[in-house]
Amino acid sequence: MKKILIFAAATMLLGSCGLYNKYERPDVNTTGLIRDAVSDVDTLAVQDTASFGNLPWRAVFTDPQLQQLIEQGLQKNANLLNAALTVQMYETMLKAAKLAFLPAISFGTTNNMGSITTVYTDPSVTTKAYSLPVTASWTLDLFGNVLSQKRSTQMKLLGYKDYQMAVRASVVSGVANCYYTLLMLDEQLRIVTEMSQMAKETWDMMKLQHQLGRMRSTSVQSAEAAYLSTQTQANEFRRQIRATENALCLLIGQAGQQIPRSTLAQQSLPAEFATGVGVQLLKNRPDVHNAEMQLAACFHDVQTARSKFYPTITIGATGAFANSNGSINPGKWLTTLFGSLTQPIFARGALIANLKVSKLQYEQAFNSWQNAILSAGNEVSNALVNYNTYDANSRIEAQRVQVLTKNVEDTRALYKSSGSSYLEVITAQTQLLSAQLNKVTDDYNKMVNVISLYTALGGGGK
Repeated sequence: MKKILIFAAATMLLGSCGLYNKYERPDVNTTGLIRDAVSDVDTLAVQDTASFGNLPWRAVFTDPQLQQLIEQGLQKNANLLNAALTVQMYETMLKAAKLAFLPAISFGTTNNMGSITTVYTDPSVTTKAYSLPVTASWTLDLFGNVLSQKRSTQMKLLGYKDYQMAVRASVVSGVANCYYTLLMLDEQLRIVTEMSQMAKETWDMMKLQHQLGRMRSTSVQSAEAAYLSTQTQANEFRRQIRATENALCLLIGQAGQQIPRSTLAQQSLPAEFATGVGVQLLKNRPDVHNAEMQLAACFHDVQTARSKFYPTITIGATGAFANSNGSINPGKWLTTLFGSLTQPIFARGALIANLKVSKLQYEQAFNSWQNAILSAGNEVSNALVNYNTYDANSRIEAQRVQVLTKNVEDTRALYKSSGSSYLEVITAQTQLLSAQLNKVTDDYNKMVNVISLYTALGGGGK
């Protein structure tokens, strides 16, 4: 036992071998991570530390009805509830990993959990012999085996907490996306309904002209077909509204039903965005941080694999309160100290293979982390350029709607005075409907890319 303790003290000097090293973030280059939304060649040079992604979701989505839906989703979404349970499981595993540093105490031994034996030393007297053993053992973590496993579990726990935040952000963005989709469909249905009424009036007007002998039946048929086309569009929008309501209800954990909502014109979203420098993405994005925690866990797994090459030292003691001869030998404590040292010599290549695999897994995790950073920058760049593009298109479509509205009014007036043909009237109405629907779609896409940018910058989880 004394020799084992002396050897154990000597091995403490091996700490310089790196078995107790903590994870440190590798160097990563984030220069030019986000492209400029306007220039085709320059990269975005932003110095703002107050990133748009740092805003709480209530500051971005200010519609009270939308806020209620998001709150319900955060409370009842099944994926988010399961993510929280996963975090709880790893918290329990971490507690168990911390307890691995303590001695193991058991009542009884491997082959005998204590015994009571009847002894007949005298025909007239019956005595009982008993043995109640207690064993305590402690594996010395001189080479960081238990420590590195605990650290690996810590990193995995942090990674699953990031996953929980990522799911939370996904719920916030998903609910907002469905909500704005409903507002877009409502507005498109309103536009098509109004255009349907206008097409019906044009059809009626042409039927009257046909009855007066001023127009051929083919013109009336074209007007009727245009009217029926608006009817099918309206039915399609109603179908999409019902499907989107069902999808939103699934996100917030309730049966499909009608969703109370405001209008597209009542929405107000931020128009100026501070995206923050590249390091902000590392701080805010839960998926990027999760990838780094997986990298850290693999780092400690390598440390664990290295520690397997070193001896396992166990010290312990056993004690038993025994009365082996009944009343003749009063009960007393019998104690024993023991120690063991196990040094792996030949494990058929298993230890070497395990270390190589752990190193390869670390390289894979590093590549995944680098890719997560690049993907984050990509998503921010795409959201910025998409927002600017749809914002510009929306302004152009607004001008086009204004021009075509005037064109429809003038064409209908000229038709009544025989200054234009039926085809010009139908064409003008069709073009106006297309421009109005495009304008609504562009406004919706602006909102969607605000959501995408907010999520890409790590928002939505607060």
